[in-house]
Amino acid sequence: MVAPVTEADAGALASQTFAPAAHRTLWSDAFRRFRRHRLAMLGLVVFCAFLAATLLGPLLYNRPINAIDLTQKLQGPSLTHPFGTDALGQDLLARVLIGGRVSIAVGLSAMLIAVTIGTTVGAVSGYFGGALDIALMRLTELLLSLPALPLLLLVIYLFRDSLRHAMGPEAGTFVLIVAVIAGLSWMRVARLVRASFLSIKEKEFIEAARCVGVPSGRMMLVHMLPNALSPVIVAGSLNVASAILAESTLSFLGLGFPPDLPTWGRILFDAKDRLDTAPHWALFPGVCIFLTLLAINFMGDGLRDAVDPRRVY
Repeated sequence: MVAPVTEADAGALASQTFAPAAHRTLWSDAFRRFRRHRLAMLGLVVFCAFLAATLLGPLLYNRPINAIDLTQKLQGPSLTHPFGTDALGQDLLARVLIGGRVSIAVGLSAMLIAVTIGTTVGAVSGYFGGALDIALMRLTELLLSLPALPLLLLVIYLFRDSLRHAMGPEAGTFVLIVAVIAGLSWMRVARLVRASFLSIKEKEFIEAARCVGVPSGRMMLVHMLPNALSPVIVAGSLNVASAILAESTLSFLGLGFPPDLPTWGRILFDAKDRLDTAPHWALFPGVCIFLTLLAINFMGDGLRDAVDPRRVY
């Protein structure tokens, strides 16, 4: 025999059935999906480890990076010098830590500038269309058709000395490298954002927002841009890796930072003639570049899957 349901039981059942669900947002769902991406979490841990090492490492391992000791030159890894020494007896661990700080700073700065320019150009082009779209896309395609590395070398060669005299050797080189790398890497972001905006502006919710008189600026920033973040985040993560690699290439070719400010590419440039006698000199900065780029790519894949609203898991 089934016991009768009392009024108290009915009230408790109703409160459980119709209780409001926990507050969920786009970003909380994205963070939950990102945490389930194992390679992305591994990349985040590795990148944060490199970031912490480059920021805090020189404070804890406070060896001078330009102290010359010819009696210790080309020494292999040891307890005294964990990464060994170079041809001048300088401690390689101290130089790799400082060099990582410069390389990562170049990558992040160039990425922020490139993503800002590319997102602005792509959003304006995709939203307004017409003659403005044609002009912006023809400019984007013109810059995309130029060979990146020769143009990068040419601009660095032409303006390096003038900026060094105006802003100092280190600040001038940093500003020039960041500006040139960002100026040659925003075009793909612009094309991705334009394609996303062209697709999103035909959706029903955009038509509804347009019918109630939402201004164009709010329409682009609030209603359309969050739905186009997936390609922007992926492109931004790849731009960080590309910028670090471009800076390392410039330094390896001798057109980057001055020798007294080591970067990972500059250390490789100094080590290229001693690969047979002192392979550790090139091994450690090379491994740092490889692991950093790999971690950033894993993070980009995870962010792409996490921000995409069509993925539900």
